[in-house]
Formats: sequence, structure tokens, C-alpha cells
Amino acid sequence: MSVPPERRERLSRAVAGEGLDRLIVADGHDLRWLTGFSGTSGLALCPADPAAPGLFVTDFRYVEQAGEQLGEGWTVERARRDLLGAGLGEATGGRELGRVGFDPGQVTVAQLADLTEALGTTAELVEAPGLASRLREVKDEEEIERIGAATRLADEALGSVLATGLEGRTEREVAVALELAIIGAGAESLSFPPIVAAGAHGALPHAEPREVRIAKGEMVTIDWGATLDGYCSDCTRTFAVGEVGLREREVYGIVNDARAAGIAALAPGRTGREVDASARDVIDAAGYGEYFGHGLGHGVGLDVHEEPRLSPRGSTHPLEEGTVVTVEPGVYLPGSFGVRIEDLVVVSGGEPLVLTSMDRELVDAG
Repeated sequence: MSVPPERRERLSRAVAGEGLDRLIVADGHDLRWLTGFSGTSGLALCPADPAAPGLFVTDFRYVEQAGEQLGEGWTVERARRDLLGAGLGEATGGRELGRVGFDPGQVTVAQLADLTEALGTTAELVEAPGLASRLREVKDEEEIERIGAATRLADEALGSVLATGLEGRTEREVAVALELAIIGAGAESLSFPPIVAAGAHGALPHAEPREVRIAKGEMVTIDWGATLDGYCSDCTRTFAVGEVGLREREVYGIVNDARAAGIAALAPGRTGREVDASARDVIDAAGYGEYFGHGLGHGVGLDVHEEPRLSPRGSTHPLEEGTVVTVEPGVYLPGSFGVRIEDLVVVSGGEPLVLTSMDRELVDAG
């Protein structure tokens, strides 16, 4: 994908703001956001000066690909495969690098030792956690369109699976059919393996599909997503299979109200904790607070789980316009059933933009 040059400029300014001369960018998602490179072996050395050329290092397998995918402002160097070590040392050739930042959450202790040895006195390695990934929280228009396209594809794929009903099919059969529908519709991959959980199994938030047939009268939770042009979608719906009980309908209504409250709370300037509380208060007031044990949502982009986090222990910095997050409250009753309803939403200056198109009322998918 074409990468706007302002991304590199934004990161250079952030590097300079931290008092660094350069930043090592090694995470695959950060690299793709910054350079457009979609291979599996590469790192970038981003300078604090936006006008200075950046250094991109890869091994022999990806030199040609990097030359095709990277825009202006990057010099591609071939090195051995241990890039976070001797490979970077080879590529920099003993030049003075100054204060070089690295993300301690993405560099192992062994890699840091290799880097220290390879760069020697040419660099002072400095921890700079999340410097690149934080910039990815706010999406530009092209990124939002790509996430929207992945969401539309995923919604249509599930619609095709539901067209033949759920009753009598095993959870695994539905999950496999959904995987095939997503790939068949043109996705490059799944965002994550689908969750299909019926009846009491739905009380497990991250249930794995079983060889168990879905029965009439059960609730079925399906969590699924597609990756298209590098960007992910994430959605959950809970369906009825035939007629379900009054409690199931009551809980569904409470969760749906919490979802609506969470979306209504999304606005620039609000924090992840505040948005989480807006939805959580609805579930607490209904007496089901102890059965909602996870956060309300998370960022989505090149990775299906990104910052910011919407949770009681989540982000305390203000949300910004252009941030894309999930809003996914749930109630999970052990031994009985679970309900989760999830939308993918863009924070905007006006009404939040909901990317998910599927019905939010309780649908009979029998």
C-alpha cells in the first residue's frame, strides 16, 4: 500500500521529542505502517531529522520486495538475518548513530545484548516504549477505508454462512464454513480464528469451536474478523436458534443497551476508562456486573488488538478523532449461556461512525 510521507515525518518529530537521534523500528505492524513493507524480515532506523534518509535493513529474501514497496526517503541495505544484532551493525558500517531508541516490549534480552555488541561505541541504546505504535492509534482516511472494507467483507461472509441456518451444524462446521467464506470473498487472511460457541459454551469468552451440534433453543455467540490489504476487522454477534427463554432475551437487551451506551460515550477527549465505565454502569445497574469480566474494547488496525484499551485499567490519555476501537460488552453466565455484541467504531468529532453493518437486535438464526 502507498504510505503517506507524513507518517515518517510524524515519527521523526516524536523521535526528536524524546531526545533521540534515531529509533529502531522492528515490529512488523509498525514497519508496515511506516514504510509499506509487508515482508517478515526487516527493520528501519528512523532519524530524528525528517529530511535525513532513513535506513531499512533486510535480508537477501526481501531486498527486491523492499525496493518495490518502500517510498522515497529510505535506503535499503542487505544484511544477514539476525537483523537486531550483527545485521544492523553491518548495515550501519561503524557510523556514529548517537542516541538510538528501541522498544523494550519488542526486543528480547538476547537481542539487546546482540545489538549492544554489534553497535559497540557507535550508539547509546535508550528505551523508548511504544513510540511508533502510539502513532498508529489515530488512523488516516485511507486506513479507515481499509478497515471498513475488511468489515464489510467479514459481515457479508457471515451472512452467507447464516443463510443455511445454525441448527444441527457443529460449532466447528460453522467456524470452518466462515473461514472459507472469508477467504473466498477475497480476504488475505483471518484476523483471528473464529469463535463459535453455543449454549453453556457461550459463557466462555474465548471458547474454541467444538464438534458439538447446535440445538434449537440455544444462544450462539460468533466472533470473527477478516484481514484485507493488511487491515483487520473484528465483530461479535450472539444469535438465537429458534425460541429462547425470557432470561436470554433480558440479558441480550442489557448487553445491547451497554453497547449503545459505550458507543454514545466515544468522543475526542474521553479516556478509555471513561468509555468503559459508561457501558459497564448499564450492566452493573442490571445486576450482572460480576459476569462482565473483560474490558469494553480495544483498538483495531494493522493488528486486531492495538492501543488504546477501553477498560477499567485502560487508557488514561484522551481519545482522538480517527481512532478505531471495538465496543464489545458481554455477560457470561457459567453453565447457562453468554451474550456478547461487538461493533467496530471510529471516534469522530460528531456522531461516532459505526463500521459494522449487521443487525444489533436479537436475530433467530435457526
